[in-house]
Amino acid sequence: MNQRTLLRRGFADLDDPGDTVLDHSKHVKDPIHGYIPLSEDMLQIIDTPQFQRLRSLKQMGTSYFVFPGGSHNRFEHCIGTAFLAGEVVQGLAKRQPELDISARDIRCVTLAGLCHDLGHGPFSHVFDNEFIPRAQPGAQWSHEMGSEMMLDHLIDDNAIDFLDSADIAFIKQLIRGTTTPMRDEKMFLFDIVANKRNGVDVDRFDYVQRDCYNVGEPSSYDFSRLILNSRVIDDEICYNQKEAFNLTEMFHTRYSMHKRVYSHRAAKAIEFMIVDAMLIADPLLHISQAVTDPRRYQTLTDNLLYDIERSTEPELQAARDLIARIHVRDTYKFVDEYILPPDLVSAVDSSVTPAAIVGFRSDNDDFVEHDVLVDICRIHFGKGSENPIDHVSFFSKYNTTEKYHIGRELISICVPEKYEERILRIYTRSPAKRGQIQRAARRFIDKLNRSVPSSPGSSPPASSITPNRALTIPATPADTKRRRLQL
Repeated sequence: MNQRTLLRRGFADLDDPGDTVLDHSKHVKDPIHGYIPLSEDMLQIIDTPQFQRLRSLKQMGTSYFVFPGGSHNRFEHCIGTAFLAGEVVQGLAKRQPELDISARDIRCVTLAGLCHDLGHGPFSHVFDNEFIPRAQPGAQWSHEMGSEMMLDHLIDDNAIDFLDSADIAFIKQLIRGTTTPMRDEKMFLFDIVANKRNGVDVDRFDYVQRDCYNVGEPSSYDFSRLILNSRVIDDEICYNQKEAFNLTEMFHTRYSMHKRVYSHRAAKAIEFMIVDAMLIADPLLHISQAVTDPRRYQTLTDNLLYDIERSTEPELQAARDLIARIHVRDTYKFVDEYILPPDLVSAVDSSVTPAAIVGFRSDNDDFVEHDVLVDICRIHFGKGSENPIDHVSFFSKYNTTEKYHIGRELISICVPEKYEERILRIYTRSPAKRGQIQRAARRFIDKLNRSVPSSPGSSPPASSITPNRALTIPATPADTKRRRLQL
């Protein structure tokens, strides 16, 4: 029996055991979860322009330009997350009736899973992590805030009347996540959709499995076992101790996907181009101002690039040129990367800039600051530099009322000792100048290494940034596209 059939189907009202899913739901076929039942409440949300907008937002952003299978959208991810949210809360209610989980709890948790990504902008995290900080420096905005705004708009615009103000506030807080005790609400419910304790939540269950499936990367963890082997102890969702390695694999899979897929060099280069195009278009199209206007935000999707392409305004010509370059794969180019020692991250953060690299040009170099792009990529297991398993509580089958933590040495001697890395990457807007920029960057890095003070009693310095010889660009690099055509 596979994981699609392991989980109980349906969203039955616990207050009326006579109700069945067939009375009130439709079903959709999903490649990850099989047949997903959609309750009448869910359908009222799904069949709205605000939710249907998610069909036009790629789940994986610019990674789709590199991984053709990653064509899935936020739409199906939100439905999958809602399904898993319902499975978790109903499973807990069935196994632990003493929790007094109500029909309202089930409804609100399920709808929080359904609506948690309503606020994503074009190309998902590119919009809130890269574009908005540059278009509106200092602005405190996130896609979770956008989700709350769009939820209000959805409810008002479609006359949704089965939720009262307390329900709406509860759903918003479930989307936002919290570890602060909430009056009149069960705290373990906040572990389900957006778990701020440890990151073990149904949002991650769905997107990791769905992304792996669509890009063809194997996933070695089983979220259905986690759901079936969970219970609430002291108002916290805990897991059977036998699932410790399964959870470790989940966090490792997340790290692996970031390392190999989400932070792919070519995807990042295209991300830079899309952000540049949006910044050029922003003064005319007022893209960044839509984050405070739900009616305008409702029309803001990945189709923005097509809107720019169809435009005829002279002010958008530079943006149209960038999009045209993406179509013919004349993209910005990766130049070099360095894995940063943890004790040098702050020094690199403050000193490695395009201007600093320009300062190390040789006499014959002609690149300028605009040609250089610097990115510090942060990849981790889900809790920064900490082991996320340290934040998960477990129980034993011999005592299901006491929770405890499990040290990594009790899980495997092969688990990592470090859980976060920072990678300095350099790109260029001018591919012909890659070699110049790399040589200047390496001269700068060499100077930075020599300026690092030695630890007491150590020589050479305790840490240094090491260039990767395999990435060294020859002095006269061949045109790779021409060489490919010749072959």
